[in-house]
Amino acid sequence: ARLEVRFWYPAGVDQEYYRINWVEPDRNLMLGFHQDADHPDLGPCHIQLSHEDTPVDRHRASFLDAHPLAVLDDRLQQFPAAVEAIRWENETPSLPTWPV
Repeated sequence: ARLEVRFWYPAGVDQEYYRINWVEPDRNLMLGFHQDADHPDLGPCHIQLSHEDTPVDRHRASFLDAHPLAVLDDRLQQFPAAVEAIRWENETPSLPTWPV
C-alpha cells in the first residue's frame, strides 16, 4: 500500500484543497479524504472509495479548519477506522458505516 498526499491553493478559494489517499494497488482500491470543489452536494470535504479506478462510494467528511500538517495528522489518524469500515459484497467495496 502507499499514501498519496497533495495540497494546493486555488485562486479565489478561502481554504486549501487536498487529497490524501490510501492506495492498495494489489486490490485496485483507493480510499481518500478530498477537500475540493468536485462534489458540492457533500460539502467542502468528503471521503471517497474507488475500486478499479471507479468511485463506488462517497460520504461527507468533517471540514478541518487547520494548518495542512494538522489536517494531515488528523486524517492519518482516521484512516485505520475508515479502512476497517470497508465492506465487500459481490466483489465490490463500500463504506456503509461511515462516518465512524
